Amino acid sequence: MFSARSLFQEIFDNDESYRLFCSIAASGEAQGGWENGRIAALLPASQRALAPKVTRHGADEDKHGRIFNALLHKRGLTPTEVPEATDYTMLLERQGIGLAHDKLRRDEPLTEHDIITYLAHSRVTEQRASEQMVLLRTYFGDHPDVGKAVRMISSDEDNHLAYCHEELLRLARAGHGRTIQGLLRDSALAEIAVYRDVSLAVMDHMGRILKWPAAKSAVLAAGIRAVYAYERLAGWHRMVSLRMPERLDALSGPATTAPEYA
Repeated sequence: MFSARSLFQEIFDNDESYRLFCSIAASGEAQGGWENGRIAALLPASQRALAPKVTRHGADEDKHGRIFNALLHKRGLTPTEVPEATDYTMLLERQGIGLAHDKLRRDEPLTEHDIITYLAHSRVTEQRASEQMVLLRTYFGDHPDVGKAVRMISSDEDNHLAYCHEELLRLARAGHGRTIQGLLRDSALAEIAVYRDVSLAVMDHMGRILKWPAAKSAVLAAGIRAVYAYERLAGWHRMVSLRMPERLDALSGPATTAPEYA
């Protein structure tokens, strides 16, 4: 039998699976950095006060991408091409979740509804990111090679989630509550399906790299589908609730630096 810890350890111990893991993570973070940078530049006049926080969010994501690339460099590895089926951000965009990249490439101010859409999408995806990093921090927070990076990224993701809660509650008080709840629900239901598909694709690639027996791959795939079934039934509700976070104004100030990963 195997555990989440042993599964991650197996992936981390093999250069090719580690290379794919870090490459997927770096690519996703870099996309998030670009998106937040464009949103900060296109904020409507009514939401310009958000600019420093959106900019900080993007800077954090850029930093995470550099950290994952630095972890590869530390092992003497280079990034590998990210398989399309594992591109979480692209697949969410295809489902119409969040702001389309075509919109962000245009030099046209966003609307207030666009900002609510961005924050609702971020609230859902940052929930997933925070949970994933808590899992990695639990198992590898003290790891000599990746522990410091995992702890830093995990703290940042918790800040991002807190920021989304706080700003969405602010907008709900301004009269956008019904819109926010609808966007959160749509985002959550799309995200859990995309997360299932990406998880299956990642495990398929890892299985071929690590030469897992068919039985092991089948058990892992069944586990991923079971998680989806639970999330589709009830688990998605955790992604749409809003509560005032303990970390208030979590994205005030400049992004923390990580010079050792530059």
